[in-house]
Amino acid sequence: MAFREVTMVEVKEVLRLWLMGVPKRRIAQQLGFDVKTVRRYLTAAKARGVVQGHGLSALDEDLVGAVVAATRSGAGRPRGEGWTVCEAHREFIAGHLEHHVRLSKVAKLLWRQGVEIGYATLRRFALDQLGFGHGAPSVPVADCEPGQEVQIDTGWMILLEPDLFGKRRRFRAWIFTAVLSRHRFVYPIFQETTKTAIEACEAAWEFFGGVFHVLIPDNTKAIVAKADPISPTIVEAFREYAQARGFVIDTARVRCPKDKARVERTVPTVRDDCFGGERLQSLDDAHVRARYWSLEEYGMKRHSTTQRLPREHFEAEERAALLPAPTTPYDVPIWCDPKVGIDQFAAVAKSLYSLPLRYRRQRLRARADSQLVRFYDHGKLVKTHPRVPPGKRSIDKADFPAESLACAQRDAAFFVHQAKEYGEHVGRFAEALVAGPLPWTRMRQLFKLLGLARKYNQRLDASCKAALDADMIDVYRLERMVRLDVQLEPFTAKVIPLARFLRPPSQYALPLARSERSNEGDES
Repeated sequence: MAFREVTMVEVKEVLRLWLMGVPKRRIAQQLGFDVKTVRRYLTAAKARGVVQGHGLSALDEDLVGAVVAATRSGAGRPRGEGWTVCEAHREFIAGHLEHHVRLSKVAKLLWRQGVEIGYATLRRFALDQLGFGHGAPSVPVADCEPGQEVQIDTGWMILLEPDLFGKRRRFRAWIFTAVLSRHRFVYPIFQETTKTAIEACEAAWEFFGGVFHVLIPDNTKAIVAKADPISPTIVEAFREYAQARGFVIDTARVRCPKDKARVERTVPTVRDDCFGGERLQSLDDAHVRARYWSLEEYGMKRHSTTQRLPREHFEAEERAALLPAPTTPYDVPIWCDPKVGIDQFAAVAKSLYSLPLRYRRQRLRARADSQLVRFYDHGKLVKTHPRVPPGKRSIDKADFPAESLACAQRDAAFFVHQAKEYGEHVGRFAEALVAGPLPWTRMRQLFKLLGLARKYNQRLDASCKAALDADMIDVYRLERMVRLDVQLEPFTAKVIPLARFLRPPSQYALPLARSERSNEGDES
């Protein structure tokens, strides 16, 4: 015959019918009990001094409790030998459990010592005698005031459909849950960064129609730089965003799911119920699906705890209590700590920005938005640049020494102007040097000329005048001239002198004379 447990309501009904004068057999027949069962409860009531003539006035909760306690059965079957063995090794078992040793491992350690105890017996002993498996009591956390708190979490979702190259990409999602109404918003993303966290918050404020007063995140690196139960360090860009939108950040503790219990187990639900089985081609399709699910499916399904539709609950009680929704998009900034190189440039978002010479080789704090890039040294603003595209440079000429900047910018006019300070002819000689087609060679010629000017000063101007008069534009020859202090003669055309063998025609005009040959025979 199966054992049937009699409830307190049934015991109370037995006593009520008896005090009303109903016989025991009819009571047993009406309630489906055995007569002996009814007799046992009535005997316990009579032992308390209650008689049938007292009527219903004698029936109270104390009497029912006393009858139930008096008729309660024993503790069940007696303990076996295994329980006795467990009692004998109580200290051994308790000591290992205090050091967080698994109970199955404790059974193995006992077996090594020759003690054989069934695991079921060992577990019952640990549960009953040593408090094993009894966690701290769970007390439900009270809900907040309407529109006060929203909890967020993030997790992996499903794979998108193959792209043109046959590859599938898995995406994540930011999940927002209003604490009071349990209304939910899902924002799919590819990367969990501070930028996507701000984008998700902006989309959430538009979805909810306002900003919640308190944001409760977990310790994701996109929001919390350093976790701490009392004073966590918030990522600077996200803290600045919270200041702009007017809400505060109250982070949950590490490995304490009860701190954000409203959103803790939502990742599997969103993954399976919202995206499970869906064929999504892109992240935009995931956004459309998530919004529809939040409004029409989850939002219109009765919540098991509140017993209300989350969407209607939110519209009725929370929307009016939210802060005003943003009207302009938020310019997401970039915070970084670039180091100023020896060339006085610091890299921010793959672009280069010039800094004054005194900050060379130092690490500064930089903030870049869509318009400006600001550099800070221990909280003090030291430089502001307009934002330039990646790969470009923003240069402030005042940051560099004049000569270094002119050289870097190939500014030959700057060095020509310096040459003119040493004399008029030195300046004219410099202008003649830069007239050549070679960009860097002529710059080096100017450097050579300025070196000579600093060394020889006034003597160089005279040498340059002589060189210009002779149309000689050569720095090395000019250097030899100024060293020897040689003055070049102006250039004149060379005239070929008359040859010595040339004679005037008059010298060749000799008179013709007849010579008479002597006749020696005649003389004889």
